[in-house]
Amino acid sequence: MRTALPRRLLLAGLALSMSRSARAENPPVRIVFAGDIMLDGGPGHLVTNGGDPFADVAAALRDADLTVGNLECAIVKKGHAVDKPYTFRGPEKALPLLKQHFAAVSLANNHAGDWGKAGFLTELELLRETKLPYFGGGANTREAHQPLVLTARGRRVAFLGYNDFPPRSFAAGPSSPGTAWLVEKDVIADIKAAHAGADIVLLFLHWGEEIEPEATPDQKALARKLIDAGADAVIGGHSHVTQSVEWHNNRPIVYSLGNFVFDYFPNDPPVWKGWMVKLTFGPSGRPQLKKTDVELDPVGIPHPIPSQK
Repeated sequence: MRTALPRRLLLAGLALSMSRSARAENPPVRIVFAGDIMLDGGPGHLVTNGGDPFADVAAALRDADLTVGNLECAIVKKGHAVDKPYTFRGPEKALPLLKQHFAAVSLANNHAGDWGKAGFLTELELLRETKLPYFGGGANTREAHQPLVLTARGRRVAFLGYNDFPPRSFAAGPSSPGTAWLVEKDVIADIKAAHAGADIVLLFLHWGEEIEPEATPDQKALARKLIDAGADAVIGGHSHVTQSVEWHNNRPIVYSLGNFVFDYFPNDPPVWKGWMVKLTFGPSGRPQLKKTDVELDPVGIPHPIPSQK
């Protein structure tokens, strides 16, 4: 004679079975990261004249559930250029194009504050008006470190962005706007907090040295620590060139994507190369990574080329 199980145990077992089944049936979620997007100069001129600098890579950007890029310029209603060697300002007309091609943008870089704190606040306002989600920046430190959580194919994906390149004055303060600064203990705390509300946690870092083909030993050590802390991938930028890809504990580290939309300076090479990387998370949660190479023409517009790997 079999003994009937208590109703609460039957319900608990059914719920666990359904939860496992739901996880197993979740289709793969595909997330594309693009590198530095600078919409001043040639790209900005194209936009103000009705063009789309993303047109030639639009198909690759669409081939994902979520696509994010680093917005490497200020798009503001007002403000004044700060005193620094290079300041970048994109046209407001670029915002609908960014919304069309990207699920979100990172503000964690060394040009987000080029039009001052007042200008940065108006950029946040414009992004909200456009309904373009952002991360890595905010009206204060708390907002700048807040993960952006987007849902795709039943998975909650958290994005965290950090900048590590001067000026430090662009960083948010307790009651002042700006970007999230890359401090190891803060990032680790943010990763752990993000996992409480997300299935996948991804980092977008603006760091390292310009025009260097390899990340520094300190960058590599930090990236591995962040993976150990729970990041499902670490994606980097800022160097203007692509760097190496490493796997640590079955999680990818892309040290730099290079440029994506970026006008040239007078002494730059005639062609830049950048990457779009696609992360695919299957039911197991283990990511796969695919790179798509792009070349930027002399006015900074990307065109896809066959990948070498």
